[in-house]
Amino acid sequence: MPELNVDPRIEHASTLPATFYKDPAWFERSKDAIFAKSWQWVAHQDMAKVPGAVYPFTLLEGCLNEPLVLTRDANDQTHLLSNVCTHRGMQVCEGIGNERFLRCRYHGRRFGLDGGFQHMPEFEDVVGFPTEADNLPKIPHAWWGPFLFTSVDPAASFEDWMGPMLKRLDWLPLHEFRFSQEGTRDYLVKANWALYCDNYLEGFHIPFIHADLNAVIDYENYSYELFEHGNLQLAVSKGGDDVFDLPESSPDYGQAISAYYYWFFPNLMFNFYPWGLSINVVKPLANDVTRVSFIRYVWDESKLDRGAGGALDRVEREDEAVVELVQKGVQSRFYDRGRFAPKREIGTHHFHTLIGQFLK
Repeated sequence: MPELNVDPRIEHASTLPATFYKDPAWFERSKDAIFAKSWQWVAHQDMAKVPGAVYPFTLLEGCLNEPLVLTRDANDQTHLLSNVCTHRGMQVCEGIGNERFLRCRYHGRRFGLDGGFQHMPEFEDVVGFPTEADNLPKIPHAWWGPFLFTSVDPAASFEDWMGPMLKRLDWLPLHEFRFSQEGTRDYLVKANWALYCDNYLEGFHIPFIHADLNAVIDYENYSYELFEHGNLQLAVSKGGDDVFDLPESSPDYGQAISAYYYWFFPNLMFNFYPWGLSINVVKPLANDVTRVSFIRYVWDESKLDRGAGGALDRVEREDEAVVELVQKGVQSRFYDRGRFAPKREIGTHHFHTLIGQFLK
């Protein structure tokens, strides 16, 4: 397959070719080259709150399809493990609950909640058994406040990957953020996952597509900051209402910030509003089908549904309609690449250059 070369100079660059969005071969190649190398949001600490808790899940179902299990052992330590038995590949943990150990019900192999091999019936005559290979593999993971992240084959450390957000927002009391079922939902988008990210990463379309959002943010002062593996879109309030009460320690102190829109390559979005946080996880299901999960955490209920953080469902539906039309458009025989608006499409250009780098 040809390389996806995107000129690092935005004034000279063209977008990714249309084939990236419509050729299933690029989708398949992206699984290991992009998604396996990146850090993914997994869960809240309440998923394994007490000693003995087990929480099995599939990482990026439809894309990576990696069976994992989060455990908390008797010493109150959390572990993220492969959920595949080292004997014959059966899933070890089949349901959320509280256990003293993990036991494969296929042939009885048993593991501690730290993943260490404990027992296997009928293996008395096996030579050189057990070895390290009989333990459940430990998966790289990291906590940011109550939030758990993992990468099956990280291209960089968690701190390097998301450090700019961790440092910029270190004043937020994340442990006070409470999961809210209201506002938490999945959206099925009939488009390539990268088209959805393309749209998120630029505020260029806001005045044209999102009339309500445009009425509350100052489009002329909408700004972008690029990081090695992500970027920030900073939204300033148009009238100075519904903004963060920033501490003096914040680098943004004195500004009327209505939203921090963080994106980390390739598919994680952290939208911070005065009321709390909406985590958006973009989950590729097929070359032209994407599930987007909105997970809401509320900090200040009195500020819900106001300002830039209001009407999120409407904004999402407006974005979906546009992105699905673009998916149809890139099928055209007459479209290949476009150009970037140097001031307004900085984030999308950055995204395209990262895709080119990871797919080399």
